[in-house]
Amino acid sequence: MYTVMILGGAKGVGLEVLKSCYRKGYQVAFCGRSSEQGRKIINDLKDLKGAENLYHHTLDLNNIDSIENYYLETIKRFKKIDALLVYAGISPIASLLDTTEELFDGVFKINLKAPYFLLKHVLKHMKENDSGSIVFMGSPHMDYGSEDRTAYALTKAGLYTLSTHISHHYSKYKIRSNYVVMGWTKTEGEMDLRAGEGMNERELNNLAAKAIPMGRILNPNDLVATVMHLISEDSAMTTGSIIRVTGGHYI
Repeated sequence: MYTVMILGGAKGVGLEVLKSCYRKGYQVAFCGRSSEQGRKIINDLKDLKGAENLYHHTLDLNNIDSIENYYLETIKRFKKIDALLVYAGISPIASLLDTTEELFDGVFKINLKAPYFLLKHVLKHMKENDSGSIVFMGSPHMDYGSEDRTAYALTKAGLYTLSTHISHHYSKYKIRSNYVVMGWTKTEGEMDLRAGEGMNERELNNLAAKAIPMGRILNPNDLVATVMHLISEDSAMTTGSIIRVTGGHYI
């Protein structure tokens, strides 16, 4: 049975991809800080096909040992990882001039270090199986970023380099790696961020509509079809690609 591992998956686009994979009959491993939230997601979905195809691992992405344990438990339960979606990340607000060392270290640990060391294990496994698909959820900030997202922009650019590195050096093992530029999307994290700035949902929609050529902010489901294509064998000869799902919006 096809198995998809998600770094994240309890919220936003990651959760919508999880649901799509599960409906398709894939086995899915996902992770997050809250075991209660993981149980709720499984309980909400289990009536579709049963809970045996879902696994939630509670972990802190700041802890490298937790990353390895997530990999080991996924292999223990599902035996194989056919695809990995790198979704989890944080987007703290700080310009280069305002960035503290603590903020810098925090965003790099979660956005870049955690995926890097998970991939250390997953790539070895995929190499042994002579197959695999890796999908990175990126950001338009990778090009140079908004003034108040400097450290975040660096991590997203780093993930793009990591994706192209993998596609170049591991294609000989039938492993492919692609980078999806995720545009301005109305996720829980985005809503929380804007609420902290005193902005309501209607104001967010209006702001995004003016900035995005397609005239509206993205919904999480807008990205699912692209990710599902790259996860599946339908994209068997697609690697090293960057696909922008942004509504025409660039930073």
